[in-house]
Amino acid sequence: MSKTVVITGAGGVLCSAFAVHMAKLGHKVAVLDLNLEAAEKVAADIVANGGVAKAYKTNVLDKDCLNEVHNAIVNDLGPCDILINGAGGNNPKCTTLHETYQEGDDVAEDFLTFFNLDKAGFQFVFDLNIMGTLLPTQVFAKDMIGKEGCCILNISSMNAFRPLTKIPAYSAAKSAVSNFTQWLAVHFAETGIRVNAMAPGFFVTHQNKALLFNEDGTPTARTGKILNATPMKRFGKPEELLGTLEFLTDSEKSAFVTGVVIPVDGGFSAYSGV
Repeated sequence: MSKTVVITGAGGVLCSAFAVHMAKLGHKVAVLDLNLEAAEKVAADIVANGGVAKAYKTNVLDKDCLNEVHNAIVNDLGPCDILINGAGGNNPKCTTLHETYQEGDDVAEDFLTFFNLDKAGFQFVFDLNIMGTLLPTQVFAKDMIGKEGCCILNISSMNAFRPLTKIPAYSAAKSAVSNFTQWLAVHFAETGIRVNAMAPGFFVTHQNKALLFNEDGTPTARTGKILNATPMKRFGKPEELLGTLEFLTDSEKSAFVTGVVIPVDGGFSAYSGV
């Protein structure tokens, strides 16, 4: 049965793949992104292939904006049945130069260390990931109460299992997303709304490409460390998230599944390094 699927951050590499896949399953897809041009491209590709989709410029940190977008979606596609909270990310202002403390970090001024991380940047990253999950859920979950087959899927990260070096704000925020997923699952359990999350391992996206590859395309030292800690010895492909996406959003296949965070990580979370 066709449902209305709302996806935030749907102009990005991973969530655009989610949008395309949900449309292929016969659902109507609302493609939400702050970058309207990126969202429109995703929606146009879906429509060109026979699907139903529409793009909406959305700031997930602005509840008034979310309410306006919600009203438009209800008029265009119908009330939300499935919400995928995919908006999130890191910011260079919250990426330290060193993985561990180095002598002089506490007095450095010409490069980023733990001691001079930008407060506003840290707050932005934290808000983008956790408030960017909270606010859309407040707005769209109202459509789901009292209906069958509705669910919310949050996007967590490997950072929630083991915090990565250099990106403390993102690691803390994704840990909060996993915890909030469990809280929401309990809160909404008796309404029939299931709430789960997937935790992607390492996938190459627009946001992390500079950390993973040098300007000449060669892998950075960080990439070497990541792949050495990933038993499958490679990055994931966006399409390798789709099976988990389909399972967690299928109201029959996962009818008794709520409050879980599923890693899709090539074994990263299972590997101790020994």
